[in-house]
Parts: sequence; structure tokens; C-alpha cells
Amino acid sequence: MKKTVSIAAASLLVLGLAPAASASDVYAGYAELAAHETEGKDYRRVQRVPSGAKTAHIAIHGGAIEAPTSQLAAEAAGSRHAYYAFEGIKSEGNSSLHITATRFDEPKALAVVGAVERTVSWHGAAGATATTYVGGRDTTLIKKVKAELRAAGFPVSASVPEEIGGDSPDNIANRNRRGMGVQLEISRGQRERFFDGGKLTRAWIENPANRTKAFYRYVAAVNRALG
Repeated sequence: MKKTVSIAAASLLVLGLAPAASASDVYAGYAELAAHETEGKDYRRVQRVPSGAKTAHIAIHGGAIEAPTSQLAAEAAGSRHAYYAFEGIKSEGNSSLHITATRFDEPKALAVVGAVERTVSWHGAAGATATTYVGGRDTTLIKKVKAELRAAGFPVSASVPEEIGGDSPDNIANRNRRGMGVQLEISRGQRERFFDGGKLTRAWIENPANRTKAFYRYVAAVNRALG
């Protein structure tokens, strides 16, 4: 039997926003989610791990949970870096699949991240103003990402709200070999600029033809920071 989505989560879904880290998740972890949701119907797990990959681009709130984070992570990973996504594929109510990054314990994700030295975790944040909050524990890479995004013309927030700071050792972004990663929280206003018409519906974002030049410039900026 499936759990009922909380009122707070449902309200965020109607507004087209992802639940914040402080919102009450429906499930405490992956095992509980898997016991109530059906893989292949409600969600899917996708991964590509090239031999020798030292960096992983991940989207633990991919698909229709925080669109278009899985598309961004996949593009950034390309054929060189590892890629992992946990994607919501329901026709509605995908916010119920949100598991906060500090409690995201899906085994395949842990294996992918645990095998690399660097992690970039892609997330969607609320807000109509175009901006990116760059958090995590890898302070050196954070500075490089901020610099490259700004150089490419993308607004970057000078500070990161504590609830999306991504600096907890338990955060999936920081569970790589070095114990430090980067968490990108991209506002809705910025994410809308990655697609013609600003639409973030599942069908629209899954078609590469709808991507704007900004989509590719943003990904290229992040990868330049990675060297």
C-alpha cells in the first residue's frame, strides 16, 4: 500500500517546486520507498559507469521530481564520467519520491559515488529568479564551479541557505573516496531557461530538441571547473 503525500509536499508539487530539505519526506530511505512504490512504474534507476571514471554526476531527485536534473547530469557525464539518476516517472505526485540527500541510501547510488573521487550532485531549488546555489564539502571545486558559471554568464548566489548547503558528511554528494563533493541547487527560474518556452514537463525535457543553448553552456561551465 502506498503512503499518502504530505500536504506540504503536495503544495510544493502544485507550485512546480521541489520539496526543500526541511520538508517532511514521505519515506525515510530507499528501502521504505521500494516497499511502497513500483520500480519501472513509479520510479527508475539509471546508471552509466565508464571504466576508470573518477568523477560522478548524480541526480538523486531526477525525472519529474526536480526537473531537469537527470538530463543535466547525464549531459555533464557524457561518456567520460560516471552517471547515476533516481528518476520519478509517475504521471503525477512525483514529490512523494523525494528522499533528502543526507538520507539517500539507494545501494546503486552509494556504489557509484563510493567508487569515485569527485561528485557533482544536481538538484532543483525553488525561486523564480535565475540563480545557482553551490554547496558541498569540496571547497576548492566549489570555488572553481562558481567562477566558471559566472564567467559563462550564469548568476551564482554569494551564500547558500543552510538547508541546501550540502555540507553534511552524510550527504550523498560527500560519500565519495575523498569525503567531499559539490551540490548544485539550481533555481526554477534558471532551469526554465534551459528549455524553449520555459516548460519543465517530463515530455518536454526528455526531448533534446527543446534544449536551449543555455543548457549546454551551463553544463560546459561545470565541466571546465572539473578540468
